[in-house]
Amino acid sequence: MTVSVPAQVGPATPVWVLLEGASDVAAVRVVAQRAGVSLEARGVELVDMHGATNIRRHLFAATEATDSPRVLGMCDAPEAPFFVRALRRVGCAVDGPGDLPWWGFQVCDRDLEDELVRHLGEAGTRTVLEELGLTQRFAMLTQQPAWVSGSFHDRVHRFAGAASGRKELMAGALAGALDLDALPRPLTGLLDAISRSGPTFEELRGAAPGPDRTAEGRG
Repeated sequence: MTVSVPAQVGPATPVWVLLEGASDVAAVRVVAQRAGVSLEARGVELVDMHGATNIRRHLFAATEATDSPRVLGMCDAPEAPFFVRALRRVGCAVDGPGDLPWWGFQVCDRDLEDELVRHLGEAGTRTVLEELGLTQRFAMLTQQPAWVSGSFHDRVHRFAGAASGRKELMAGALAGALDLDALPRPLTGLLDAISRSGPTFEELRGAAPGPDRTAEGRG
C-alpha cells in the first residue's frame, strides 16, 4: 500500500479516530505501524467508543472541544444508521450511510473482523490461528453441534467473540498478516485520511457535500 504522507499534517490539530471497539483499535494500530504511519507524530488518538451507540456522545464532545479536532472513524454497516443520526444531531447534512466516507467515516461490509478474514482467506486465517496457539481450541469448539453449521468464515467470526479478549487479540494478529498492497477498503480509506491534512470537525460541520460525495471529493 502506498500512503501519501505530507511533510506536516498540522501538529496543533488533534485527530480523533472513533472506533466501535477494542478490536478495531488493535487492527488499525497494527496496520498503521506496518504502513509507516506514525499516529503519535500526527496527533492521532484511536478512541474505543465501547459500542456504536456511543457515537453521538463523542461527536458532541468534538463540537465542545476547545481545539476542534479532525474527526475520522470506522463503523460496521449494520451500525451505520447510528452514525448518520448522530452526525445529523450535531448539524451535519448527511443524506444517508453512503455519505459517511465524505464525513470521515469508513464503512465495513459486516464488521472489520469480517473484512480481515475475507481478505486473508481460509488458509491465511488458519495460519494466524496456528501462530496464536488457537488451532486446537478452534477445532474443539467447531466440532460441537452448535458450531457445525455455517461457513468457516462464520465460525471464525463466532470463535473470535467467544472468549474475553480474543476478538482484540485476533484482530491485531489478522491485521498483521494482511498484504499491505491489498488492504480492505475501509482500512485503506482510513489510513489515507489519517495521512493527509483535512478540515477540523467544526469546519466540516458547516460544509455541504458536492456531487462527488466521497472523501476524495471533499478535498
